[in-house]
Amino acid sequence: MKSLGIDIGSSSVKVSLLDIASGECAASSANPATEMPIGSPQSGWAEQDPEMWWHYVCEGIRTIAAQGFAMSDVVSVGITYQMHGLVCLDKQGRPLRPSIIWCDSRAVEIGAEALEGIGREFCLAHTLNSPGNFTASKLAWVRRNEPGVFAQIYKFMLPGDYIAYRLSGRMSTSVSGLSEQILWDFEEERRADFVAGWYGIPQEMIPEAGVSIGTEARTDEAAERLLGIPAGTPISYRAGDQPNNAFSLNVMEAGEVAATGGTSGVVYGVTDKRQADPQSRVNTFVHVNHTASNPRYGILLCINGTGIMNSWIRRNVTQETLDYAEMNRQAASVPAGSEGLSVVPFGNGAERMLCNRCPRAGIIGLDLNRHTTAHILRATQEGIAYSFRYGIDIMRGLGVRPDVIRAGAANLFLSPLFRQTLSTLTGARIELFNTDGALGAARGAALGAGYYKTRGEAFAALRRLEVVEPAEADRETLEEGYRAWVREVEKRME
Repeated sequence: MKSLGIDIGSSSVKVSLLDIASGECAASSANPATEMPIGSPQSGWAEQDPEMWWHYVCEGIRTIAAQGFAMSDVVSVGITYQMHGLVCLDKQGRPLRPSIIWCDSRAVEIGAEALEGIGREFCLAHTLNSPGNFTASKLAWVRRNEPGVFAQIYKFMLPGDYIAYRLSGRMSTSVSGLSEQILWDFEEERRADFVAGWYGIPQEMIPEAGVSIGTEARTDEAAERLLGIPAGTPISYRAGDQPNNAFSLNVMEAGEVAATGGTSGVVYGVTDKRQADPQSRVNTFVHVNHTASNPRYGILLCINGTGIMNSWIRRNVTQETLDYAEMNRQAASVPAGSEGLSVVPFGNGAERMLCNRCPRAGIIGLDLNRHTTAHILRATQEGIAYSFRYGIDIMRGLGVRPDVIRAGAANLFLSPLFRQTLSTLTGARIELFNTDGALGAARGAALGAGYYKTRGEAFAALRRLEVVEPAEADRETLEEGYRAWVREVEKRME
């Protein structure tokens, strides 16, 4: 028996096949070979075609099938996805416009208006977040600026909800999904219809919400004809990429912390207490294992300008002549502190931890007679680590103290230099595990469908690959570099 995990990122779509008996990954495929395009019709906008995601889901499944793995063996399906995106569907289930994705900044002012209009204290008490630039605010932007599109919307949903719909024909979401759209009332444990009401969003546009771990839809005959997955297979797990990253690492209990470094960088701490950052620099969402009687919330720090800065450097500085492994090797040839060179990575839209400001990216202190490409490569990874440290300090103010940070062996955490720098700057031990988002979704689906009876069974094959402790010899140099970096960021926000 196999469980299928689907991960809808903004750079690629990954599909993994989990052998349920062994708990090991049987096969995986990531598409496209390069990166999916992100449209930006105006400065600060970011859009993708939902049909593109579906195309690469199908391509990934067919790639695995072509390797000799029969989709008829699939007994559960799990989906994880880039958070906060907006997909607008008509009555026929067709997308009415490109998805406005997570790093799009167009709705910042609309969210700020809603926070004051609803009432700051009431809003933060009930939704634990400002409506900010999240999904409900993006839909309000469509209502205000594209009334013809808004009038045709039958349902709106998140990227993962759309893929679940394409597999099942059922339009639905999850309670965790409602919370990331800022449509969940944490105090009342129900949908936050007062937010929808403020924005003029009809309640019937909001899909029915269920649990993250458990069967909320089943694949239909159309999916079986197209992909070979048996009709009636439970779609038994659904979560945004960051709650899912935490789940993938078995970060489920209060005090545990997970991190990831893909296009964006995220630190996600689990708590059993409802709490809000008054400035909404970090955000609180419903975690995948939350129940009213056993509450679990995720405090999420999201930094837009992290991995995308590293990939920009690869494309535009190395001209793609170096792969990431070689970039990491050359970066490690330069001493800590990059000999005075500093990189600010904030060039991917408004940054929540900077109160929705966008100070832009920059390379600071470049000495044309001293610094080389290797210096830029190291300064980039250090600048990203500085941004993590900045956000983690905010989380500490809310009582989240990441003494141990778990991460999957993927993206930025594949870099020994980045792991070591982050550990030294934060004082946290970094633990690296053999998992990723798609594999985590596959595990979640097997658990949600009952093929694993306990969490212990589901994570029996999860292995710790490496432990990284702070490097005391580099601490003073990195602290000095961090202080200079903070001064530069603050100057850019004046």
